Formats: sequence, C-alpha cells, structure tokens
Amino acid sequence: MAEEFDLVILGGGTGGYVAAIRAAQLGLKTAVVEKGKLGGTCLHKGCIPSKALLRSAEVYQTAVKSEEFGIVTGDVNVDFLKVQDRKNKIVDQLYRGVQHLMKQGKITVYEGLGRILGPSIFSPMPGTISVEMNNGSENEMLIPQNIIIATGSRPKTLPGLPIDGEFVLTSDEALELESLPKSIIIVGGGVIGIEWASMLNDFGVEVTVLEYADRIIPTEDHEISNEMLRLLTKKGVKFVTGAKVLSETLKIEDSVSISAEINGTTEEFTAEKMLVSVGRSANVEGIGLENTEIVKEKGFIETNEFFQTKETHIYAIGDCIGGLQLAHVASHEGITAVEHMTGNKPERIDYSLISKCVYSSPEAASVGLTEEQAKKEGYDLKTGKFPFRAVGKALVFGEADGFVKIIADKKTNDILGVHMIGPHVTDMISEAGLAKVLDATPWEVAKTIHPHPSLSEAIGEAALAVDGLAIHS
Repeated sequence: MAEEFDLVILGGGTGGYVAAIRAAQLGLKTAVVEKGKLGGTCLHKGCIPSKALLRSAEVYQTAVKSEEFGIVTGDVNVDFLKVQDRKNKIVDQLYRGVQHLMKQGKITVYEGLGRILGPSIFSPMPGTISVEMNNGSENEMLIPQNIIIATGSRPKTLPGLPIDGEFVLTSDEALELESLPKSIIIVGGGVIGIEWASMLNDFGVEVTVLEYADRIIPTEDHEISNEMLRLLTKKGVKFVTGAKVLSETLKIEDSVSISAEINGTTEEFTAEKMLVSVGRSANVEGIGLENTEIVKEKGFIETNEFFQTKETHIYAIGDCIGGLQLAHVASHEGITAVEHMTGNKPERIDYSLISKCVYSSPEAASVGLTEEQAKKEGYDLKTGKFPFRAVGKALVFGEADGFVKIIADKKTNDILGVHMIGPHVTDMISEAGLAKVLDATPWEVAKTIHPHPSLSEAIGEAALAVDGLAIHS
C-alpha cells in the first residue's frame, strides 16, 4: 500500500532532519528516508565525533602543560579507548535527541534506501519513492507532493590509492581507531586534514602533511594559512606543500610508504598509517536520478537559488549540491527549500555571510572575503589586525598566539571580511557574521564595548586598527 506525503526527504542528516522539522512546523505531512542513522555524517562521522576527539586532545595538552599554571599532576597518559567511549556517548546522546525531535514533529522515519521512480500509475511525473527497507521487509512506496534530496557526501580518495581501513584510512575509519598510531601521513592540508593533524599531534603522534597546493587551508586568507603553518610547525607537525602524491608508489608492509613529487624531485615518506583527506564526493548514485530530468555538474546536483532541480517539485540541499559543504549551510538550505515550496517567499542565502571554522589548535574562523578575493574583485582596501598576545584573557588562558584581521572597503567603509586565528575564535566569529549581515563598518564594531577581560576585545581592537586607532598596540 502506497502512502501519500506532502514532503519526502531522502537523507536524515543535518540538512534533511532540519528541513523535516521546518516542514512539520508549517503543517506538512513529512517523511524522512535514511539508510544509516538520523544525524548523518555530521553527527556520526564528522562534526561531532571529531570535535569530541579534538577536545580530549586539548585536555591532554592542558594536563601536560599544567605545571605552567602551578598545577602538578605527575605523569599524564592517554587512554584512547576511554577517549573513544566519551566520543560515542556524546554522539549517542545527540542521536537520541534527533530521534525525539522526529517523534515530537510527528515526522515518519523510514529506515532504508529511497529511490526516485519515473512516471507510473502512482504519479504522472517522476517522484514516487521506493524504499528498500533495512530490515529486509517488502519495499515501501511513498507518493510525495515534493521531494528534498539531502543524501550528503562521502570522503574522496585519490585514483590508485585504495582505502583498506587498516593502513590507508579516510576520516570515517580514523574516527573508529582503537589505538593511536606512532606516526601518520596525512594526504591533504585542507580543513579536515589540518584538524586531524592538530589533534593527532596533540595526542603525541608524529604527523606529516602532504599538500598539493602551495599552502595549507588554501581557501582561507593567506595570513591565516601562514600563521597556521607557523604554529603547527612549532608544535611539531611536518608540512610539505607543493607535493604531488604518486599513488602508484604506495607500499604497505608493516607500515605504509608513498612518494611525492616536490619541486621536480621525488621524496618517499613512511609512517604507521596514512589518512587521505582530499575532499568529499556527493552521494547521488542509486537514488533514481536517471528516472528524472535532474542535471548533475561535476558529480553534484544542479539547483536554482531556492534549491529546485530541473524537476521543480524535487529540491536538493547540502553536500550533494556542492558549494560550502558545511552542516550549518545544509540546515539553512533545507529551511529555505521548505519555505520556498510552501510559498513563504524566503530570501536567497547569501553565502558571503556564512562563517567557516577550523577546529584545530589553534582554531581559525572567517566570514566574508579574503584579502586576495577582495583585491581580485577590485576593492580598494584598508585592513586592521590585532594580536592575541596583547589581550589579557588570552594570556590568562596561556594561548597568546594568533590575531584578528578585519578587511574593509576604503570607499564605503563596509566590512568585507573578518579572519581570526587563535583561542576560541570559532565561538567568536558569529559577532563578525552579524556585522556582515548588518553591513556594519569597523567604526560600528569598535563602538560595541567589548567586556574586559575577554578574548572578544581583539575584535574591537582590530576594528579600531582598520583606521589606525587601536589602543593597545
């Protein structure tokens, strides 16, 4: 027996379940089809478990350095099974929370793989969903008025570099390690690679990062990249940029070895394990796209600004459409899609207003244009920068490295971008995000009286520094 719904969402990750909640709020009869667990990659294989491990690494380093604070602890050791147990408890608690939200919203959840069927006796246009149930029972048939594809993504690897889960890992397998390796090669110095490099280094692992580009975290402002490189190198991470990994040289015995071409020469690297962190691929196979007019570009689903595909009753959001592959982006894309299909006339998402974070140690965060992007777009710039070493609260924390940088338009005085690296900047970036939403100027941010002592004083001082007026520099 087929069941009718106003909306069926393929994928119960952060984008999918948030869209479902918004749809339920608007009175839509809604179903979510999820073949894994509600919460998706973010909750089970990404944001939350990795940050739990990063926090344990941070606590370990705090204990190691405790004598600097006058606290004598004796020998400090890592019990990695307990680290993993804590991570799993956090994930499980949040998973139960998402399940509760689905019940609270009277949202039907189907545990299985949903496929879009072509025109049939159920519907004259593509859109009936056949759900292959995880429990092996007969397929469920769902007839929705609208569909949202929120199937997420998975880690990529390089051609010729097979993931075996023992020696060669992606972040998925790394999250399930039962013990820490003595050494690791990380292929890729983007956000995920840097977070793992920072975490494993803090746990005492010998880390080498091979990055193809000429700098790490290349999407960030160049000054942020340079400072991250300096600070992680100081902590003991080895970086090799401009490194073209040669997959065909992979050798696995009791360890893993691989060569990379660097400035015309070839160098071999060996470690106990290798982590491949070279981006993510959309999960768009096996969901019936071939039965629709939906268009893909470079492996991602094409949509308009309100996330409609070529089939106007089928929307797509999150990692499967490319762009900023971030959980908070997927959530807001889902809300926008639901509000559009219900005639609520949402504003389009302005991606320049979305904050991005790197949860390494030190942390990095940004919103808006980098200095390079602003110059390329023809802006005449003025910038202000303020170091955390001049902020009392940073010294109290024992984390005085890093800075806040604000980029403004000389002509209009509008803030174009804000970039931070240092202690707890991922918790501070939302002030800059609000400033961007309100089209604020550095003067307006400086007029916000930041409490003393606080890390946020660096934002106020950086805003003053744009016009050469910083007090403590």
